Amino acid sequence: VWAGAVALALVVMASTALYLSINSGQPRGSILSSLVGGPFKLKTHDGYELSDKDLRGKPFAIFFGFTHCPEVCPTSMLELGELMERLGPDADKMRYLFVTVDPERDTAEHLKEYLSNLDKRLTGLVGTPEEIDEIAKAYRVYYEKVPTSSDYTINHTATVYLMNSDGKLASTLAYGEDMEVRLQKLKRLIKLD
Repeated sequence: VWAGAVALALVVMASTALYLSINSGQPRGSILSSLVGGPFKLKTHDGYELSDKDLRGKPFAIFFGFTHCPEVCPTSMLELGELMERLGPDADKMRYLFVTVDPERDTAEHLKEYLSNLDKRLTGLVGTPEEIDEIAKAYRVYYEKVPTSSDYTINHTATVYLMNSDGKLASTLAYGEDMEVRLQKLKRLIKLD
């Protein structure tokens, strides 16, 4: 129990340091921006293969969550949809990804059903447990299965990563962050690329 608590505390501290560094005006080419992201190959909710190479040339937002998430994930996706709406036609200059951290329950079909109630520009990504572990490590995402009385839930990083057209971290959207601040970050990302 103590080892788990210490590991969680270290992840939270590292995430906080990364968030503060990335959002404090660091140059785009800083060392920190190269610490997040990397190669991956997953299936979309429509059954197509999508890799990091397919995303090159266009900035993207990427969020890690799961469909049984009671609050953080649906709220984050609804707010991202609102941001897309506020961006207007500029929203199409980016891609928007939802990567499940619950490969046991979140099949492509289940993810497709979940996303059908959200903005159509959101792409769901699924993979094997090993593939999800790999992309989570590349993006410095924490997630952990936690047993409940009826089944399980998942504790996970609640950050939207904003990646530039080269696949490097440009900024983040924090859960609960002011919507106007988030909108300006998206506009800045689109204009930079």
